[in-house]
Amino acid sequence: MKQVYPTFILNTNNDSAHPFLVCVPDLEIFTEGDTFADAIEMARDAIGLTGISMEDHNEELPLPSDQEAAIEKVRQDTEEIDFSKGVLTYVDVDFSEYRKKVDNKTVRRNVALPSWLNYEAEHAGINVSRVLQEALMEVLNVKRKI
Repeated sequence: MKQVYPTFILNTNNDSAHPFLVCVPDLEIFTEGDTFADAIEMARDAIGLTGISMEDHNEELPLPSDQEAAIEKVRQDTEEIDFSKGVLTYVDVDFSEYRKKVDNKTVRRNVALPSWLNYEAEHAGINVSRVLQEALMEVLNVKRKI
């Protein structure tokens, strides 16, 4: 599922390591970046991580606010920083693709093979796990994410 969330980026014009502060009000995300482009990338990463975490906990992802609602949300939360004075931009995230990119943990599966086939694979030096992964990707018509 792909979504586009309103995101505010505020240039603090200071000499800190991360002069660009980021707020994604719909997901209550705050992050920062070294440059404007880095701030957008950090926002995309934070949105992706938050979204797949919410999916993993069976939580509903909030729908993106329209421009007026997003501005109102950041104006309500100006205790320390008024993000409404920053640039309003929109950051897109494809949660399915993001999950493929970051979820690289392996899972153990038991596979039954005829003994003779296992013997042949071992003697040929074939990594059965790798062959199974490649075959599944081919059957499912998906590509490995690096």
